[in-house]
Amino acid sequence: MTATRVGTLLTQAELASWAESGDAPEWVAAHWHTFREGLLGERNGSPFPCFFGAESVAQGDPLYTVVPSLTRTDALLSFRDTLATYLDRYEDHSDRASLVTFFRPPDRHLSEAEYHDTLWHILQFLHLHDPEPWPEDIPTDPDDPYWEFSFAGVPMFPTCRAPFYDDRKSRYCPIGLEITFQPRALFESLGVTGDTEAGQHAREVIQDRLVDYDGVCPHADLGDWGVEGDREWPQYMLAADESQAPDECPMTVSREHPKFDPRFDPGVGALAAEK
Repeated sequence: MTATRVGTLLTQAELASWAESGDAPEWVAAHWHTFREGLLGERNGSPFPCFFGAESVAQGDPLYTVVPSLTRTDALLSFRDTLATYLDRYEDHSDRASLVTFFRPPDRHLSEAEYHDTLWHILQFLHLHDPEPWPEDIPTDPDDPYWEFSFAGVPMFPTCRAPFYDDRKSRYCPIGLEITFQPRALFESLGVTGDTEAGQHAREVIQDRLVDYDGVCPHADLGDWGVEGDREWPQYMLAADESQAPDECPMTVSREHPKFDPRFDPGVGALAAEK
């Protein structure tokens, strides 16, 4: 049962049942418990800042996957396939169905710099093995305010939690790397993009709750997509120590497609053919 569930797309009910059954690997159960407690519990008398995220978990809306390695090619290719499956199915599951991804923790302690490197290695890998071209309406330059990570033709916002956040507990995961993927269409369907009054109000409420929950000011890199001066990429994994975070986006984006010959990466051709 364990082998069949690692690397697959799971509903919250399926993940919770697996974690509570004792059949799941310890790191999977630990990821689930700390994620659930973080989003549904309180800190400093304040609930989790993103009320949309907390409500979605309370209602069982997210989909989940667990990845058994941060670096192994087979694990990341399997994750690529699962992410493509999620994008094909999430709208039928729930209008708040983000994809929460739990990665197996490394065998040794990683520095903050190594976690930044790991995140961008994963996103670059997904881009190189993408079954679809980079969207025509999304710039390839991460320094453009309209740039956003995209996969399978879908712009999305990946948000990370990791062990190195001593102060920003809203981004803290004691187990290892955790990435939540949220398609831009999800924000648009809720009417909370940065260019709407509802979206601006939501951001004000979330930032106020961040101050209470984290006990520190909201991070300077937090901003809105498409706003001059704001950038998407530093928000994916906020810096705790600026000296360990990249000064420029480490990802290189190309419109060339496919980047791998389908004979050597059959998934590129197979996934694209399913669309």
